[in-house]
Amino acid sequence: MSPRTIFYVSDGTGITAETFGNSILAQFPGPFRHVRRPFIDSEDKAWQVVREVNECAQREGVAPVVFLTLVNDAVRDILTDGQNGPAAHGRAKVMDMFRSFVEPLEEEFGIKSNHRIGRFSDAAKSQEYHDRIEAINFSLAHDDGQSARNLEQADVILVGVSRSGKTPTSLYLAMQHGVKAANYPLIPEDFERGHLPTSLMPHKRKCFGLTIDPERLSQIRNERRPGSRYAALDNCRAEVAAAEQMMRRSGIEWLSSTHKSIEEIATTILRDIRPDRLSY
Repeated sequence: MSPRTIFYVSDGTGITAETFGNSILAQFPGPFRHVRRPFIDSEDKAWQVVREVNECAQREGVAPVVFLTLVNDAVRDILTDGQNGPAAHGRAKVMDMFRSFVEPLEEEFGIKSNHRIGRFSDAAKSQEYHDRIEAINFSLAHDDGQSARNLEQADVILVGVSRSGKTPTSLYLAMQHGVKAANYPLIPEDFERGHLPTSLMPHKRKCFGLTIDPERLSQIRNERRPGSRYAALDNCRAEVAAAEQMMRRSGIEWLSSTHKSIEEIATTILRDIRPDRLSY
């Protein structure tokens, strides 16, 4: 397949369009070049995007794909139905999420949508938003075992060897789901003692383990500390084996992050530790 440029055009942040578009594009081999154009909330800005899309089509010799989340009809028409727009002349394949999903739901529900621009426009009034901010602050304060204070407030505590994916997973859980996620690295001293760190023992039911293929772990660690004992393959094998043995002995569930995305890891954790967070 020829390389394609993908535009995500929104009157808000563009996150919704990009998330939806990427989910669909994951079914295709690519390659894709991604361009996000947020806050397109006027006709002038829409025409700027039209020019950019048209120039891209001419330069690459193939029509870009444009994912839209625009609620203003006049702005949206410039990119879809307007006679000078890219869609009108086949210069772009436009995927209009509003007309594909919102308008059919308006008909189904028998009411008009509120045509709100951007999912974060009223964030300051949302308890869910404030909960997410609090969860992010908690996860940052409890990253990499920095603090053992207030662990009773944690929704989940991720454990595993260094560089197994604990920090990005913790932050994803906080940012996307408002989950207070602490993470704690298992280190050689813990393996020598033969049991979980003392500070984690009262909260063992909240613990969830991440493991990783030793070869992959060695690659990741070598990017951080090339040629070090920390990154040596035999050391990585020993640490992973010891961590898995400790988690097994402690009755802690775990999964391998080697071939899983952060989204998959987080969803598994929510399913097993906080299934209530999957309903909202």
